[in-house]
Amino acid sequence: MILAVIACVIDYSQKVDYFVERNAPAGEIAFYFVNFVPHITALLFPLFIFISTIFFTSKMAYKTEIIATLAAGVSFQRFLRPYVIGSIILGIVSLVANHWVVPEANKNITEFHINYIWPKKVATDNNVHLRMNPHLFVYIEGYNFNEGFGRKLSVETVEGTLLKEKVTAERAYYDSAKKEWRLVNAMVRTNDGMKETLVLKPELRRKFSFTPEDLDDDNRNKESMTTPELVRYTAREKQRGRESVNYYLIELHKRTAQPFAGFILTIIGACIASRKVRGGSGLHLALGIALSALYMLFLQFSQTFSTNAGLDPLIAVWIPNFIFGVVAVYLFWKQIK
Repeated sequence: MILAVIACVIDYSQKVDYFVERNAPAGEIAFYFVNFVPHITALLFPLFIFISTIFFTSKMAYKTEIIATLAAGVSFQRFLRPYVIGSIILGIVSLVANHWVVPEANKNITEFHINYIWPKKVATDNNVHLRMNPHLFVYIEGYNFNEGFGRKLSVETVEGTLLKEKVTAERAYYDSAKKEWRLVNAMVRTNDGMKETLVLKPELRRKFSFTPEDLDDDNRNKESMTTPELVRYTAREKQRGRESVNYYLIELHKRTAQPFAGFILTIIGACIASRKVRGGSGLHLALGIALSALYMLFLQFSQTFSTNAGLDPLIAVWIPNFIFGVVAVYLFWKQIK
């Protein structure tokens, strides 16, 4: 709770200029931080468990309570049982929150960011290629949301290896009321077996199964999707060949990996802090913070390899858990010896 409050203070200090500049109402700011607390808690939940485990266990070791417990004939496995049960309970809570509760809070955070923090989206990326379905392929040089038109649109309809139709236009305007596209300087090329036709039109209106929003990809919204929404979105974006789909898959797998990280770090924390050392709680906490930073470093490196080097997102998210799981097994084995 203390760390969550500190995170709120830091976040406020970073965004206070935006609040003042854009006249954010006090009520909306308060509501933003109400949603920010579950967001930051879920993000750092394994580390919170780790630090609290070290702090509590180190206090017991400093007062020689652990030595007395083990000397009375209690095995180290029995000593760890409450830690295991507690971490499993907290892991289940974290699992449910990550998949359903926290995304709802993140939706409110995202809405606040759109209104008061993030710059308004002006245009899509350049040279967007998408497969809208197995038969429809779209290319556009770029779409400007402020001016409401796109440049050099190309829509291809393919059946098997045959290009049935190709529609190109110098400019494309989307009519949101009629849900259709107005194409300027359009060219329609159709193939029917050995017969090919080419039609040039100064203006053409056509309905396609995509909108300007489908041409854009803003991965800042990935945290605001519940898991069922995220699964459907990633499946659709995979079909479209979107290059940024790994960002969404990392978010999806991380929601499951984090609760398991809490369990692993609990075992590591209990094994480290159960030994009485001269440095006392301070040394244990310093070591715990160092290991926490190392865990975050491994997680960041693996995510970067996934988004930039093509590493499978599932492997990237679980690599830190695997490495620290091996460390947990080694420390546990060393303690029972």
